[in-house]
Amino acid sequence: MKFQENTGTHLFKTSFGKILALKEDGIIKAKSIRYAYSERFKKPFPVKSSVSEIVFPEKTPVCPQIISPLLEKMIGKTEIDNFDVDESTQYLSIYRPEHFIENENIPVLVWIHGGSYELGCGDLLTADPTDWVKEQNVIIVTISYRLGIFGFLGGSEKRPANRGLFDIIEALKWIKTYITDFGGDSENITLFGQSSGGDAVAHLMICDGVEGLFNRVIIHSAPLGLRQNRQKMSSEFLMKTGNITAESDTFEIIENYKKHLPSFFKYGLKAAMPFSTQYGFPPLCTESEAEEKWKKSAEKYDVLIGINDEETAFYLRTSETMNRFLPKKIVNRAIRSTTEVIYGKPAKEFAENYAEAGGNVYLFRIHPRVTDNYFMGAHAIDLPFIFGNESAWKNAGILNNIPWKYIDENGKKLRSLWTEFAKKGKISNQSERPEILELRKV
Repeated sequence: MKFQENTGTHLFKTSFGKILALKEDGIIKAKSIRYAYSERFKKPFPVKSSVSEIVFPEKTPVCPQIISPLLEKMIGKTEIDNFDVDESTQYLSIYRPEHFIENENIPVLVWIHGGSYELGCGDLLTADPTDWVKEQNVIIVTISYRLGIFGFLGGSEKRPANRGLFDIIEALKWIKTYITDFGGDSENITLFGQSSGGDAVAHLMICDGVEGLFNRVIIHSAPLGLRQNRQKMSSEFLMKTGNITAESDTFEIIENYKKHLPSFFKYGLKAAMPFSTQYGFPPLCTESEAEEKWKKSAEKYDVLIGINDEETAFYLRTSETMNRFLPKKIVNRAIRSTTEVIYGKPAKEFAENYAEAGGNVYLFRIHPRVTDNYFMGAHAIDLPFIFGNESAWKNAGILNNIPWKYIDENGKKLRSLWTEFAKKGKISNQSERPEILELRKV
């Protein structure tokens, strides 16, 4: 295993086992720890503690998926050689400050990545939490879980639903059990997710089997407007991919399922996210029970929820068809209306219902004020502000004409506020706000 000159190693002696980690840039990274195993379409089972030294793999494990040209254009190119495809992709990574007071028990944030339940993994460079960990003296854990066909489409005995959710719950159990061995506070765990990761976080609040696993949630850009009335679409998608079995070739599955994606003309905006959590299957309740369960969870979890100002600009301003045939004014109107339908109105209603039930909840909206950027408030524009890491974002189309100094200055303030929430469940009115942020307690 090769290391750069400015890196070293650290050996964590934990009750799970001896875990080799990297020391780099003032933090310690325990990378790609396997927390569970799974067979195709089956529940994960936890990895047992080991007397052997646990060594991180050279390449990042990732669930089988098709690279998205849109994501490569807007966020950055995927370096395929850095990843290893693995259907049983239950891994987590722990980022901890190199120097902190012994027995301090610092707050823990758990990152649940987005990607429409179909793309990504926990360890993408664009969500590397190094800057956040160093600045705010927190531990951040990133999780990978099964995606797409393998994790979020089911409904039959042979292909049960919500396997990806079960993976995440297994990871949370691991974190709850072992994070104190890394200096983390097992009684102060905050889930943080963006896009489908935010949707997953919202649904984890009402899952069975999560009691005591986390205390707070931060939900960015969750497409909650697409969560309802999906049963017919999911059943049809499942039926059309019914020839996929436990024996089917992995890469043939990935190549072929795209032929059977739900029709936009039949299912509307919901078809834009063909995979999702599925109500009425473990560990979730039925759809009709969800609102009441969220209200009942108001006494358990502090919530910080919000969106970017023009979420769907990410998709509509990159659409050649729309921009070729429709006036700019019409495209802007479509962005405004679809942002509110999919993200804005559902987040506001979620927050208001939660507050009415007695919950502690904050609502936010992120809007960069750089007028010559074409994607000012688009989906994923929040990520460079929250994670930093300039080198990972240098070629991102979404940041066109936004100086990194602007991102860095606003990002530091945003990370400070989100850490304040993770530590205390509150954000003081006296705490400095970045100019990109609108925030209120509901």
